[in-house]
Amino acid sequence: MVESASLDQASGDQAPGDHLPGHQLLSVAAERAGIRLGDPDWTDYERRFDRHFPDLFRLFHQLYGSRPDWQEHLTSLLVETARSWKDRPADLKVLDAERDGTSDWFQSNRMLGGVCYVDRYAADLEGVRARIPYFKELGLTYLHLMPLFLAPEPLSDGGYAVSSYREVNPKLGTTEQLRELAAELRANGISLVVDFIFNHTSNEHEWARKAAEGDPRYSDYYWIFPDRAMPDAYEQNVREIFPEDHPGSFVELPDGRWVWATFHTFQWDLNYSNPEVFRAMAGEMLFLANLGVDILRMDAVAFIWKQLGTSCENLPEAHTLLQAFNAVCRLAAPSLLFKSEAIVHPDEVALYIDPAECQLSYNPLQMALIWEAMATRNVSLLAQALERRHNIPDGTTWVNYVRSHDDIGWTFADEDAAELGINGFDHRRFLNSFYVNRFPGSFAQGVPFQDNPRTGDCRISGTTASLCGLEDGSPEAIRRILLAHSVAFSTGGIPLLYLGDEVGQLNDYQYAMEDGHEADSRWVHRPQFPAERYAKRTDPATPEGAVFEGLRRMTAVRSGTPELAGTRLLPFATNNRGVLGYQRPGEGTRILALANFSDDPQVVSAETLSGFAAEALDLFSGTTVRIDEGIVLRPQDYAWLRVMPAG
Repeated sequence: MVESASLDQASGDQAPGDHLPGHQLLSVAAERAGIRLGDPDWTDYERRFDRHFPDLFRLFHQLYGSRPDWQEHLTSLLVETARSWKDRPADLKVLDAERDGTSDWFQSNRMLGGVCYVDRYAADLEGVRARIPYFKELGLTYLHLMPLFLAPEPLSDGGYAVSSYREVNPKLGTTEQLRELAAELRANGISLVVDFIFNHTSNEHEWARKAAEGDPRYSDYYWIFPDRAMPDAYEQNVREIFPEDHPGSFVELPDGRWVWATFHTFQWDLNYSNPEVFRAMAGEMLFLANLGVDILRMDAVAFIWKQLGTSCENLPEAHTLLQAFNAVCRLAAPSLLFKSEAIVHPDEVALYIDPAECQLSYNPLQMALIWEAMATRNVSLLAQALERRHNIPDGTTWVNYVRSHDDIGWTFADEDAAELGINGFDHRRFLNSFYVNRFPGSFAQGVPFQDNPRTGDCRISGTTASLCGLEDGSPEAIRRILLAHSVAFSTGGIPLLYLGDEVGQLNDYQYAMEDGHEADSRWVHRPQFPAERYAKRTDPATPEGAVFEGLRRMTAVRSGTPELAGTRLLPFATNNRGVLGYQRPGEGTRILALANFSDDPQVVSAETLSGFAAEALDLFSGTTVRIDEGIVLRPQDYAWLRVMPAG
């Protein structure tokens, strides 16, 4: 058991006697949770308590130790974890034991992710269940179902205005159907990923309704002020996120009060300076874990802590909160993992990637720079990012994607661009112009999102195929689609497909006809299931079949190449600004990946390749090729070569 001395040490300057010793807290938690001491399950919990409670104690004290009631909140939180562990299904406890202390399963070269909206891709949860054979055909081992819980109608920000963390939208099914789907996916080797929207709720959530009615307890769940004094003070340093929706970060309530709404007017930010909010959200998180969810996508992690006089983004307490939520999971749902969603400066993105914080992370910089290289035919920024910003701590992994449900924002660092002689502001304006087809010679058919003439800011909406030019039917478009995915599949991490992209799905320009979608151009790249395209996926003579076959081949080669497991990457200078190069190290071998972003054939010279033996294995053809006289890559072509050191 954890004794009081170790807790004294964990609490820093906390005076002895100011808290219950660990073994007393454990006994209280067991008694209140109705657990019999000595049960095998409880012994397992005790073992994890010894290991992880000191961290939870320290983190909770850092966040709330200045409050006189912090001990009571910590005790109640511990009771919640004990009850949740007691209720955790037996098959999930077996999974917890299997995955204890290992990250191999999510760093495997056999991992492949897919993401979709349930209603648009499969109508409902039973429709998703019916598509499991297709998911296995595609090779998926990870399925992210976009927000599927109760949300306002018709305006819900794609489900990110959550009204309940426990009630599935009735149009999609029931919570019990979600539990059954999670179990069936797991039986087929597919991990379930769902969103944990923990920065805010919708204004229709029960807590928000009570706050709007003036209930002081629930008013403290949000950042609500009686007049503009404090909102004005905060907004001196806080940036606008959705200027087309509302100015600033606050919206007025009917009673004259003002509530913090970082995103849309109907999304109210939670107040984590209130420990009751932490406890409540921990309970919602553990409920999702016990449904069979494997990974939670932690939405908007950069915004979860507010402090006057700051930008209220990426504050140290945001990291403390994530670590505290992790400590809760290690007690009650030890196999549950977090995936960070932080579309911020690359240096800030990296800070959330840690085994004690977010074990997985989206890779927004790589995504944005794949598109940047496609537009410029110059890989310099992308190569720089792979060399400087790709390698991350052991026990963590990237989620690499060409596009997601969201827009494309140009998240590269201005200082990185300046090293290459690029003005970041001007370059973003060029990229925005290029991808909405306002630049001469552009192949892209994108749509602007949150265009802000005052700041010059803009992001890009569009499916992969439309952004690559497939709407015009050009053969280069298919090559661009596969080229972009070749980077996501080989740099290290979990490749993630927005389902529909694997058959070249195009923009849906009728999105504005749907109620609630007219003001959000991101719906242009969230079309309904393209049945006619999927029907053509087995015919490689069609664009759909060519894309599908190319990605299936990529998946097969990757899964048979152990060097492509994990995330470790070594740079490789091709000495050709049109050709990207990098190495994935293995046991005595390396995979050399090359990708030609140019519209012309490009040479990687014999001198550049002179550090390798004369012969290499081409993983796609399975043949031995000579590289001692250089390599010629066709336009928008890529190669994965198993190479050996020279001599």
